Amino acid sequence: MIQSMTGFGKNVIQLPTKKITVELKSLNSKNLDLNARMPSVYREKELELRNIIAKSLVRGKIDFGLFIEITGEETSTQLNEGVVKQYINQLKNITDGDDVELLKMAVRMPDALKTERDQIDEKEYQAIKDALQKGLSEINKFRSEEGKVLENDFTLRINTITDLLQKVKEIDPERMGQIRERLEKAVKEIKETVDANRFEQELIYYIEKYDITEEKVRLENHLKYFINTLNSKDSNGKKLGFISQEIGREINTMGSKANYAPLQQIVIQMKDELEKIKEQLLNVL
Repeated sequence: MIQSMTGFGKNVIQLPTKKITVELKSLNSKNLDLNARMPSVYREKELELRNIIAKSLVRGKIDFGLFIEITGEETSTQLNEGVVKQYINQLKNITDGDDVELLKMAVRMPDALKTERDQIDEKEYQAIKDALQKGLSEINKFRSEEGKVLENDFTLRINTITDLLQKVKEIDPERMGQIRERLEKAVKEIKETVDANRFEQELIYYIEKYDITEEKVRLENHLKYFINTLNSKDSNGKKLGFISQEIGREINTMGSKANYAPLQQIVIQMKDELEKIKEQLLNVL
């Protein structure tokens, strides 16, 4: 079962005085590229959270967001009364504004507000980890659903290439017959006497250069291996990529040896299907 690297997961939990939201977005990437946004108080837990995400998602360009909204009366920011009063007294010396206007000006001054650093609440942190696990479960479900769509597409295209390979097998004897006929005709046009045995040996050698028997066998094996890997328990995007390269190598070799228009046309169709497979494989975990 393959998985896509594209996905989205979100979980929201409501605590007595806070609403905690966890968001996860994932796109394709060769390696794990994780960007994390979270309140500064939880920065000391970032490595642990990153490890949890990496273990679950493995690979991809991932955006992780932890958002905490205060919904109760709790706040860590307080008015620094002594500093504000000093600002107001100083402002009175240089302006005749009323107290309300002076207060508005004073609270905008440096150090007018003081923020006490929150201490991590273990129960709250456990709630965050629970929310993260639920978010990961959701994004993995999304990835699996996308993977199923990709799997169906890969199966369809591999089957198309397999059908085209069957056409190659059907026309190959005719192709080799025409190649032999052209070579014999070319020799006759030279109008020179040649040794029949020597000519037959040279003809066989030359025709062997156009033989694609090995390529047909290897291509068929690679196509079966691709399907087997596709249906394996784990998602093997990189492995499928390597197999697709081998498939492409055999198709290209057949094209270079074709020397026959109908076969070249089939090779072009194979390449078209394979290119679409390679494009989609970039999204597979």
